[in-house]
Amino acid sequence: MAGSSATAVAMAAATPKEAYEISGPLDPARFYPKSGALPAVVGVRDQSGTWDAVGRTRRLELSDGGHVIETITDTDSPTYFAYELSDFQKLFGALVTGARAEWRFDREAEGTSIRWTYTFFGKPGRGWIVSLIVRLLWAPYMRKVLPPIANEVSRQAAAQAKA
Repeated sequence: MAGSSATAVAMAAATPKEAYEISGPLDPARFYPKSGALPAVVGVRDQSGTWDAVGRTRRLELSDGGHVIETITDTDSPTYFAYELSDFQKLFGALVTGARAEWRFDREAEGTSIRWTYTFFGKPGRGWIVSLIVRLLWAPYMRKVLPPIANEVSRQAAAQAKA
């Protein structure tokens, strides 16, 4: 199924293993603020365990009163994990059948490159609108959100090294 994708990349001063292990459990409410028409993540509910195993689910509560369900579909520590998003509400609920997020952790001379790719799957006849939203709103949002996550990974990795 074709979708509309965006990718953001940021560097973390950490090994791929550290980046993988630190980034997964981070609280989304700390890193996904409201931005224009895009609602903030304000909480996590009904998480089915640690956020590191295939089949685990959680419900992200959004500032517009909606929510989305995330389900981990793939893990390959320390280089890759992916999850699917379903049960979109509000605007995205009217436009998409679902989404998929993929995180890749690649060793670089400066640390680890974190590559986050997000693909939305538009409902019939709505793919062009979804493509526009991804290009104009979601891609810039991802480029704003990922660097603070990479910075937190770097901070925690440095703290662990000192401990």
